[in-house]
Amino acid sequence: MNTAGLKHACIDFLEGAGRYCIFFADTVKWIFRPPFDFKNLMQQMVEIGYRSLPVTTITLFFTGMVMALQIGRAMDKIMSGSSIFIGSAVAISMFRELCPVLTALLLAGRIGSAIAAEIGTMKVTEQIDALVTLSANPVQYLSVPRFLACFVMTPALTVITDIVGVLGGAFVAFFALGITIDKYVENILQNITIMDFLTGIFKTVFFGIEIAIIACYQGFSTTGGAEGVGKSTIKAVVISSMAILISDYFLTYLLQFVE
Repeated sequence: MNTAGLKHACIDFLEGAGRYCIFFADTVKWIFRPPFDFKNLMQQMVEIGYRSLPVTTITLFFTGMVMALQIGRAMDKIMSGSSIFIGSAVAISMFRELCPVLTALLLAGRIGSAIAAEIGTMKVTEQIDALVTLSANPVQYLSVPRFLACFVMTPALTVITDIVGVLGGAFVAFFALGITIDKYVENILQNITIMDFLTGIFKTVFFGIEIAIIACYQGFSTTGGAEGVGKSTIKAVVISSMAILISDYFLTYLLQFVE
């Protein structure tokens, strides 16, 4: 890429980031302005939280099983009998990284795509223009409930997947590695701190914000009919997934200074 191409790419990136920031500020502004649509908010919380439980819990349960099996076998190869410490190894990895990141990525795929497709369809069929003619602000009506639901339900789902992931590790520890449940739990309680748990929950607050803002923005930016809706949906999933993984590194780096 030549200098001119690199310059244009940087400008496009900064312009895009600026538009996301403006949309985020506009969404936050409308949170505190009446009327407050609690019914719509509860519907979004059910859709984003409750209906995402099956895919997130099943995925993280088997992720915990895989972690326990892989780490336990590796520990026994290094030192025979050391797999008795598998509980804390699984819990720390699940609490700090795997549960927050995988839960957010699953929500980006399931919820991010749905939000972008729904709002994008409303945009190309001029339903958003109809909201404006009815004196309803589209950001307040469409973006705010989804933003608040993602903000609340992403950490809530992560708490559940933390528990489920550790249970998956316990299942493998008992049946494949011969470690009793009481030894597994005892090892977790001896080596886990509250910061191991809170670190992952803190990250998911940012992940939820990223999913909601990116998906809603892509929906509002949709043009070009059905094809445009498809493109917006793909962009919402890809960009939010990238944002989650990139922000995860920087949040991990910053959090090490407060521990």
